[in-house]
Amino acid sequence: MPTLLPLFPRGWAHYLGGGALIGAGVSLIYVSTGAAAGTSSFFSASWSWASGLPFFRQARWREERVWRLLYAAGLIAGALLWRLETGTSLATSVAPWRLLVGGLLAGFGTRLSGGCTAGHGICGIASLKRESFVAVPVFLLTAVLVAHLLP
Repeated sequence: MPTLLPLFPRGWAHYLGGGALIGAGVSLIYVSTGAAAGTSSFFSASWSWASGLPFFRQARWREERVWRLLYAAGLIAGALLWRLETGTSLATSVAPWRLLVGGLLAGFGTRLSGGCTAGHGICGIASLKRESFVAVPVFLLTAVLVAHLLP
């Protein structure tokens, strides 16, 4: 363990606490709904309120839309709480066009892989799903490559 300490200059306890909270929240959602707590389905579930298209009118999306909305609101509230506690800015210096392109690519990737990093990384691997053991390393390698290739 002493060799890993330089990787955590601000300590490791808050990572452990955050991971425990995420695990508890995901477990609660799974036990109460039977659904994996990823964010990739939020888009479809949200459109089920407004769209008349058959895809968005599926019972699956209508049944999950309330808890998925609360899940997304919790992500936003968590970021705002972190901002209030640390005083750190949530602003980014990334150009808006890069954020847009990144968002579109991430959205395409989640559809292609059948889920997002949270769904595969937390729920899928915990459920021993084979596709998650493929998706998570692909997500991570892609992120590392993009981070090293772009300034």
